[in-house]
Amino acid sequence: MYYSIPKVEYYRPKTLEEAIELLLNIEGSKIVAGGTDLLVDIKTSRAKVRALIDINSIAELRGIVDAGEFIRIGAATKLQEILESHTISENLPLLRAAIESMGSWQIRNLATIGGNLCTASPAADTAPPLLAYDAELTIAGRSGLRVVPVSKFFTGYRKTAIGYGEILKEIVVRKSNWTKWSYVKLGRRGGFTLSIVAVAVTAKISNSVVEDIRIALNSVAPTPIRAYRAEEVLRGKKIEMKLVEEAARFVAGEVSPIDDIRSTSWYRREMSHRLTLDTLSRALGVE
Repeated sequence: MYYSIPKVEYYRPKTLEEAIELLLNIEGSKIVAGGTDLLVDIKTSRAKVRALIDINSIAELRGIVDAGEFIRIGAATKLQEILESHTISENLPLLRAAIESMGSWQIRNLATIGGNLCTASPAADTAPPLLAYDAELTIAGRSGLRVVPVSKFFTGYRKTAIGYGEILKEIVVRKSNWTKWSYVKLGRRGGFTLSIVAVAVTAKISNSVVEDIRIALNSVAPTPIRAYRAEEVLRGKKIEMKLVEEAARFVAGEVSPIDDIRSTSWYRREMSHRLTLDTLSRALGVE
């Protein structure tokens, strides 16, 4: 079926302040960076847009900075830039692994990490690693900056904590002593595909004891989620396969998948259990 993009106004601000004022003053305006999701939504009439505000010329929204205790990633940073960053591969390998599974080279050179988060798709692939890393998101508005934990950023299906006239400025991840990590993604084909289920795990292990752990999933609920109950099964315990199996069973009870074009809810629930078992086994080194 052929779709056409309706006529819209186009603005290319040079500063974050200018972009915020445009958002506030033009009803029906939308931020665009890569446009890989938004333009499809406009073509299919899922999104009604009067004006597009292109943020690619705003320097403070781009780039990856090693800030000592933190890694800062501008919201308009392209996925391919993140994939190729030595800072990311050294400090946030879980995020790199997730992005490597996303789209083709051409798509990753357009798509941005902020766009992937702000679209708020349940299948957002950058969300599980950022949930596992306890990332924080800096949001800019007319009144200044505010910080929202990524665990509170997704407020519902395709809804976020970003308010009227606000823009996601950057993603901030504290460097930590996570000693183990693992990521598994299941799609309908081997690569460049949306998730049926993806699982991200980070863990701190000392003397065969799980000091701390994060388990995050996408595509199994209205928003990407943390599996808090499953984490509690493992936290502070000596690593044993029976505990790993128990935690994976808890995950199956924490998800709330739906039937859609990519999968059935039953299959997603089953794969949540099996993929969590696989991901935890890899991260914790048990079989």
